Amino acid sequence: MNRYFYIDTDGKQKGTFSPQELQQEGVRRDTLVWTQGMEQWKRADEVEELLFIFSYNSSTYQSAGVNAADSYPQPPYAGDSYRPMPKTWMIESILATILPFVLCGNVLSLLGIIGIVYAAQVESFYNRGDYVAAAESSHSAGKWTKIAMWIAIGWLVLVAIFTILFFVLVGSLAGLGDLIST
Repeated sequence: MNRYFYIDTDGKQKGTFSPQELQQEGVRRDTLVWTQGMEQWKRADEVEELLFIFSYNSSTYQSAGVNAADSYPQPPYAGDSYRPMPKTWMIESILATILPFVLCGNVLSLLGIIGIVYAAQVESFYNRGDYVAAAESSHSAGKWTKIAMWIAIGWLVLVAIFTILFFVLVGSLAGLGDLIST
């Protein structure tokens, strides 16, 4: 019988545990586990030796006076504490990064890549049950997306001002040339 490490909902490694001890620890199907001989961490429901943890027999629970639904691991958002997933900002981050770079060639708009990185983390944190980290990633993604957007807007305003000034200067020089020639 193997002894396993697992990653808890806070992202911390715990172990070692026997399969029966993992069941008592409340390991869920999507919990990452590892034991000696594995090349990488796997979901608990992908490890054959641990499948018994997830095969609940309702007659066993009813004979013990326990409701099978109560003992099945619940997702972190089940019940009264349901919180919707925070906004990911993925589409906005991509647009605020790529469009200004393509339209005006502003290298500073590439700061939006930081927003893309944070946006990519929101859903994975939420699915792991870490709502606080998902909310923090969403906030950071929004912040960096807005920074990239304001840099792009500022750059476009500067380009517009310099274009107007250029045409005013050229017009003034043309008018000045007419005055000199007469």
